Amino acid sequence: MPTEYAKALGARLRAIRTQQGLSLHGVEEKSKGRWKAVVVGSYERGDRAVTVQKLAELASFYGVPVAELLPGGAPSGAAEPPPRLVIDLERLQQVPTEKAGPLMRYAATIQSQRGDYNGKVLSIRQDDLRTLAVIYDQPPSSLTEELINWGVLSSDARGALDI
Repeated sequence: MPTEYAKALGARLRAIRTQQGLSLHGVEEKSKGRWKAVVVGSYERGDRAVTVQKLAELASFYGVPVAELLPGGAPSGAAEPPPRLVIDLERLQQVPTEKAGPLMRYAATIQSQRGDYNGKVLSIRQDDLRTLAVIYDQPPSSLTEELINWGVLSSDARGALDI
């Protein structure tokens, strides 16, 4: 029977996979068989223990830091953090530069500061969104909607605004 931690880890693994639009079979195909659908599914259900090495390899495959796969250590009953704002950098490249130029430069600056060049996604804070809203001369909620329409932010980003 899976432990609570194994279930929480599995939920994080599933969330990252689905955020990337992958089915279990999609993971197997994209990894050219390196990650079998049945194995990843058993990790996600918490039925199978995942080693630290395998977790690091899976994080690398998904293009996320290992910490993103680990369940949060927030004590029970703690306030839930707002949903993360994650910029899809691959989709951003498809948006015309005249629209996305400021966001591209801002994202490049954050990547440079963090030394994070995975090129797929970039997490930003609410304050970053507020700063971008000033640059785009829009309220944060309007900019969020525009970024969702561009496909750069998921619709979950609407819940990240506490303004």
